[in-house]
Amino acid sequence: MHTQSTSKTWVLITGASSGFGEEFARQYAEQGHSLVLVARRLDRLQKIAEALRQQFGIEVVVEQVDLSDVAGIIQLHQRLRERDIAIEILVNNAGHGLQGPFIDSKLDAALAMVQLDVASLTAVTHIFAQDMRTRRRGKILLVASILAYQGVQNFAVYAAAKAYVLRLGEALHRELKRDGVTVTALCPGMSDTGFAAAAQQKITPGLKLLMMQPAPVVRAGIRALQAGRISVVPGWANKVSVIFMWATPRWLHQTTFARVMNG
Repeated sequence: MHTQSTSKTWVLITGASSGFGEEFARQYAEQGHSLVLVARRLDRLQKIAEALRQQFGIEVVVEQVDLSDVAGIIQLHQRLRERDIAIEILVNNAGHGLQGPFIDSKLDAALAMVQLDVASLTAVTHIFAQDMRTRRRGKILLVASILAYQGVQNFAVYAAAKAYVLRLGEALHRELKRDGVTVTALCPGMSDTGFAAAAQQKITPGLKLLMMQPAPVVRAGIRALQAGRISVVPGWANKVSVIFMWATPRWLHQTTFARVMNG
């Protein structure tokens, strides 16, 4: 089926089958945007898509893609072009994390995290940003993490990967601004998304105090992107944490956050 998109604003959301991705889909649907939902779990995507169609009367395209395969990303882009779907807003949300000592973790698991959180995110951003630059308009939200601001014990690869996402977003914010493209990095703290269970993460008492629901985190990201901000840390407690990192010696805040994250 050929989709006409001249009167629509299309939002592409990666990792849309749960957590932040599902909430981004709901909030953008509520605004009346057409959606392209991308993830590996087709049954879950289809369920979310049908619910959004019925509730908001919007068009939703479901794309089952393994984003760790760059060839799959290129094929996704080609399929959307063939359907005349121009992505105006890209939410680069897909990511993977694991808690545990670096040496004790399997090498394959660490490299899979780097592939999805770094290489695949870079590929998705590069491919769709080229289209936006050609049209001289577009918005890209990169989902990083508050852990991007420092290395954290037992989160070595994940924190390093999210630091890459944050720095990439900061650089692209300036590079693409002159081309009419906005790039914003969202740096959430601990959130009730199911990520912790997937990452086999221990929920310490300190993390329970910092826990946020997905809705306000996503709302902060959308508002920051709309306002053209370079980055945003949602939640007052997370903002205080970042200020603490900026204002204290590295040895002190790394020790503090190692205890908060690991108990």
